[in-house]
Amino acid sequence: MAEMRSLLPRSPITLAPRGLPSRTMAYASPVIALALTLLFGALLFLALGKDPMAALKVFLADPLRDTRSIGEVLLKTVPLVLCALGLSVCYRANVWNIGADGQLIAGGIFAGATVLFFDVPGQTLNGTVVLILASLAGVIGGMAWASITALLKDRFNANEILVSLMLTYIAQQLMLWVVNGPLKDPNGMNFPQSRVFSSEYLLPNLMSGSRLHAGFAVMLVLVAVMTVFIFRSFAGYRLQVGGTAPAAARYAGFSSRSALWNALLISGATAGLAGAFEVTGPIGQLLPSISPGYGFTAIIVAFVGRLHPVGTVFGGIMMSLFYIGGEMAQSRLGLPSAIGWVFQGMLLFFLLACDTLIENRLRWRATAA
Repeated sequence: MAEMRSLLPRSPITLAPRGLPSRTMAYASPVIALALTLLFGALLFLALGKDPMAALKVFLADPLRDTRSIGEVLLKTVPLVLCALGLSVCYRANVWNIGADGQLIAGGIFAGATVLFFDVPGQTLNGTVVLILASLAGVIGGMAWASITALLKDRFNANEILVSLMLTYIAQQLMLWVVNGPLKDPNGMNFPQSRVFSSEYLLPNLMSGSRLHAGFAVMLVLVAVMTVFIFRSFAGYRLQVGGTAPAAARYAGFSSRSALWNALLISGATAGLAGAFEVTGPIGQLLPSISPGYGFTAIIVAFVGRLHPVGTVFGGIMMSLFYIGGEMAQSRLGLPSAIGWVFQGMLLFFLLACDTLIENRLRWRATAA
């Protein structure tokens, strides 16, 4: 299991050479990685017979050309940032949750079932109340799914990487069963989907002319709340100490079990809320594919943002550009649909390389000093 952990990205470096703060080096790493990604992306476009500058314009600039396009970019940041917020807490606590996508799907199932329960003829319950209940149901669903990982890790010392990852595939199968069984639309021409939710049970738009919904505002509030929790609360301090210095945490009387459960439940809650916002926002119903892999991409978002809540917003915007830019490159340039995933993979690769090289350089200089 130690070998598997070594393959995962590390948290921001802490050593620093003389005269250069470690924080500067840590935050320079994603900037360098992004620059290398764009450089090698341009070379990739050239190898595919495309004008590199024109292709990069389609990939990165065109998704921001007007209000509607900007709204789409910000719309995709909502699930990415929400999942990354919880993952940042987990990774700071040294809990390697890889199953945010499954927790998002579980939250979407719970939220969708709640809406369908109230979305019946003659129902008089206010739409805002139903949306609040659906959001809470999504949070509960994500927490319940994450608690399975916490329980197996706590009781049987099961590896949380494998458990959380496998639970993602189980969540996908659960969604397939739900939309083909108890929540299937009887008038849906046998397609695996639920009924489309009534408009009063959908999140209101924030920006006219776009699909950006109120979940974006909730996301920004949670970014602020999570920043205070991690850096200004005793609970956040205790959780981080348990992850970075277990021996010191035990000496101080901090519970490692509590850190495990709190980290996974927080991560499950934010991912479940992301799922609730997806089904009550742009999708408007339950579908087998409510997530194109947001939970996995959020791992990159978390580390590009240096495991900082505010940083995840910038990382989420960048990954959202890669999603939409990949779709535009496919339709306008005739490139494969996987081009967006290639850019995501390159960014992660260069981020890992920069972190590793910078960390080793700092260690060598510290040893030499």
